[in-house]
Amino acid sequence: MHAIEKQKSPVNAIFDMVLGTHTTNFWLQKINPLWSVQQALGKIVEKEQSAADTISLTIKINRLFKMGLAGQHHPITVEINGRRYERTYSLTQLDTQHVLLTAKKVEKGIVSNWLFEHAQVGEVIEFGRPYGDMLLPQVASPLILVAAGSGITPMYSLIQALAANQQLDRQPVHLMYWVKKNADVAFKQQFEQFAQQYPDFKFDVFYTQEVPADARLNNEYLHIIKNLEQSTVYVCGPSGFVATAGQLFEQAKVLKSEAFSLSPVISDDTGFINVTLTKSNKVVAIPKGQAILVGLEQQNIKPEHGCRMGICNKCACNKAQGATKNLVNGQENFEPNNLLRICVNTAKTDLVIDL
Repeated sequence: MHAIEKQKSPVNAIFDMVLGTHTTNFWLQKINPLWSVQQALGKIVEKEQSAADTISLTIKINRLFKMGLAGQHHPITVEINGRRYERTYSLTQLDTQHVLLTAKKVEKGIVSNWLFEHAQVGEVIEFGRPYGDMLLPQVASPLILVAAGSGITPMYSLIQALAANQQLDRQPVHLMYWVKKNADVAFKQQFEQFAQQYPDFKFDVFYTQEVPADARLNNEYLHIIKNLEQSTVYVCGPSGFVATAGQLFEQAKVLKSEAFSLSPVISDDTGFINVTLTKSNKVVAIPKGQAILVGLEQQNIKPEHGCRMGICNKCACNKAQGATKNLVNGQENFEPNNLLRICVNTAKTDLVIDL
């Protein structure tokens, strides 16, 4: 089957031929900031603080924006002090022209701090193509959504999609949400409204730093979950939270998880391992116990990467030889010729990878 390239409009073709893409975009955006030859762009039209350290941005999108499915992630690119930064966020579709981007302020997080403190109505954001497979199940089954911190954003997108499709009135959904303080709860009013409106929607929120404090995720919470073996369980949060959930909910019918950050790795590993890069024809030594991507970057090697969370697969390459350990779930892999996400794996032995 031959791919058919979408033809440009006559006006765009003339602009591109005479001026070039970058120059064309420059002049088009002088007329309208959302006009572009090839860029998916969005303009902030409303900014609202949705929790103590969380901001929600309503964004008007242009015709080139491709909306992902509920639960997927979008790379976004913003310019801060003359530098471009790419990060990944879950979006919620509001209508055909608007999406909601919700971001939690993270300590030393360049983009999250800029979005929270400095982004203003009228700012333009560039979007990449969506990715991720934590989607609504094709076959309806009880759905258990387990979130911590900003891991609530893909869950909110999934729940809103269920409501829009009129599925919340016939599909059991149990949302379990961990935060530090009451002020940290995002979308609380909406979740409580759903719980009142739909008998099969259950919403539990747990506060780990209030008085009295709720316990962090552990096996004591299993007694409030019904029909785990028949349920689909989705988990999103820090890597330590995700790893714990993976152990607790391993009996679920379906279990999918995503970690938005890596917890500090406690490791007795010392010294260095050698990584052979077959395409670059290089051998470099990187420290044990840290992500392979970070080790390569410290050697001034810049592999392609995106989310740094093990989701987007931009950094994935073939591991020809060697043993690795996943920093999110702790799983070790000794098999040759496996797909390796270098952003979330550390080397246990010398490696040969196709980079």
